[in-house]
Amino acid sequence: MSTGERYDVVIIGAGHNGTTLAAYLARCGLSVCLLEERPEAGGAQENCDPIAGVHTSPHAVALYGGPAPGWEQLELWRYGARMDWRALKEAGTGVLSLVHMTTEGCVRTPDSDLMAYGKLAGMMGSPPFTKDLLRAVFWCPPHPPEVELTAENIPFMQVYKQRQPDVWTKELLEWSTWDLMDEYLECEAFKTFIAMAAWYSGAAGHFEGMAIPAFASVVLAILYTVGTVPMGGIHGYFHAIMRCALAHGAVIRTCCPVDEIIIRNGRAVGVRLRDNAACGEKKVWADKAVISAADIKQTFLRMIGPQHLDPGLRKRIDDLSLKGGSIYVNHFLLREPLRHRPKYKEAELSGMYYPMDSREIYYDHVMDVLGRQGNPTVPPERVPWLRAGSALIFSPFHRQTTRPNTALECSLEVYVPPPEYHVAGPDAITMEKIKEKFKL
Repeated sequence: MSTGERYDVVIIGAGHNGTTLAAYLARCGLSVCLLEERPEAGGAQENCDPIAGVHTSPHAVALYGGPAPGWEQLELWRYGARMDWRALKEAGTGVLSLVHMTTEGCVRTPDSDLMAYGKLAGMMGSPPFTKDLLRAVFWCPPHPPEVELTAENIPFMQVYKQRQPDVWTKELLEWSTWDLMDEYLECEAFKTFIAMAAWYSGAAGHFEGMAIPAFASVVLAILYTVGTVPMGGIHGYFHAIMRCALAHGAVIRTCCPVDEIIIRNGRAVGVRLRDNAACGEKKVWADKAVISAADIKQTFLRMIGPQHLDPGLRKRIDDLSLKGGSIYVNHFLLREPLRHRPKYKEAELSGMYYPMDSREIYYDHVMDVLGRQGNPTVPPERVPWLRAGSALIFSPFHRQTTRPNTALECSLEVYVPPPEYHVAGPDAITMEKIKEKFKL
């Protein structure tokens, strides 16, 4: 075989998924090489300074993985990561201040809905079982394919049956999150907020059979966006994962874009780096596996190439549509901080989504993104957006801009179709077109 470096496993992409996998495999005793195209690892979890004196964070600033078993399995405390589950109660009651912005003004979540939310989230249990519920939803291994999934063996159903039996019902497995909310909540603005938060977190509130997974993703978002449980947030979490991988012998190379996954006899045996890769050897061999943590189309249609794919599989990949959409994240450098209009003054620190009038606004937006897969067709004032604002995430002592006479609004986000699936092509979603649509 040709000369080059050799490992048990080669992983393409050193974002969260690739680096976490490298940490697990290296801890199990395998030799691992992690290849990253960019100058630094971290993917969407890395903070950046696009210009001097301006510090921004991506949408992934929230630490959704707080309850994951990896904290204990990888002993992340050894590498600087800390969790403080004593703050769970504070994080849970933090939702009590939720104020929702509608076109008519602010709507405060009623106490009855907040109690119902806490009950569904396991915060009202004696003792609370939020951590067990979230692990049962997101971090339980799947059943073998020959095992039929029923209300009696799905992990999160068993958590409810044992810890909150009045919530357990077989219908939970058929409901959407809207069905769940209509059963337990009254405030339409709060319901719309939860549906949007679920969609932004990856499990849309309108998907049938996804009631609890979508709702649980909102619990994760509320717990970890406010930053009361994780110590150091997603940025610190990633660096702990990376230090763990390195401590167990993983090799991490940045500025090493992969040009091709080498296939021999139908098996991936290594990768060929691009000519501009910052590595002397342009081929890296894998004795056991090549794992791609990159986009599925890029992996199969470019790095592997159609010549190695069954025509049926190639067609399925080419026709693949991302159901969750894509988040268009904007950071604005301003002469002065944005100010709320008087009728939204109450929402300055807690109102994140607008407008949260009703499910009709939510479904109109879903139709644009997932149905028409184009730019918004509804009026700008009815397009829901998220303000993951500086005041909501960062300490007032952690200034995000030190440039004189400037203020950073970081960030304003809106859901759009993934550029590669936009009906008008990837160039249809550009800053110029967004400005023109919304008259920014």
